[in-house]
Amino acid sequence: MEPDTQTYTCAMIPPAPVTLDRREGPFGEVVLRERGEHFEIIANGCFLMDTSDGRSERLLIDTALGALPAGRTGPSVLIGGLGVGFSLVRAAEEERWGRIVVVEREQAIVDWHRQGPLDRISGAALADPRTEVVHTDLVAHLRTATERYDALCLDIDNGPDWTVTEDNGSLYSPTGLAHCHDRLTPGGVLAVWSAQPSPAFEQALRNAGFSGVRTEEVAVARGVPDVVHLASRSH
Repeated sequence: MEPDTQTYTCAMIPPAPVTLDRREGPFGEVVLRERGEHFEIIANGCFLMDTSDGRSERLLIDTALGALPAGRTGPSVLIGGLGVGFSLVRAAEEERWGRIVVVEREQAIVDWHRQGPLDRISGAALADPRTEVVHTDLVAHLRTATERYDALCLDIDNGPDWTVTEDNGSLYSPTGLAHCHDRLTPGGVLAVWSAQPSPAFEQALRNAGFSGVRTEEVAVARGVPDVVHLASRSH
């Protein structure tokens, strides 16, 4: 019997997204959509992230912890961007982390996690006594804060070469990287998520005085892999 080609083709078509919430904030529009069993966050019309995988967001946390000097107890981590919550959840699952600070500038995203559909992902992690959510712009926080962290895990864009808003570009500039360097303890680790490798950003990290610069890739079946750029403060 010949297969029903038309039925097979239709079965492969992904479900259409359903908009759950749409907010206009100080940095533009953010949208939460549901597509089948997954959620998507869209910022200013640009796909930011979804809940279909999460391996690279977990890698962001794991590689930062693994790159810290041996014997460091209760290290603190600043997570830049709450997103769909995968990075926060991974950090809360790891008992070795001490204080976990999440900086998120979009109140809508915080609300979706605290009172909305994303609570099913991050509820337990947000209730962890080590977790603190700071509602502010990450770039401004790194510039004005005085506290130092053992790790900075940043995921607020699609990468250093593809920012969600123009203002975010300053984070990857020499001045922005200097602020990141200042916010780290000696031996502290900067980890930056990106949808594609960026040799130019690797060189920018070296120029900013970071050591141990390297890139970790997440293997994919096809296309360009997600990566995490890693660098350490040596002094």
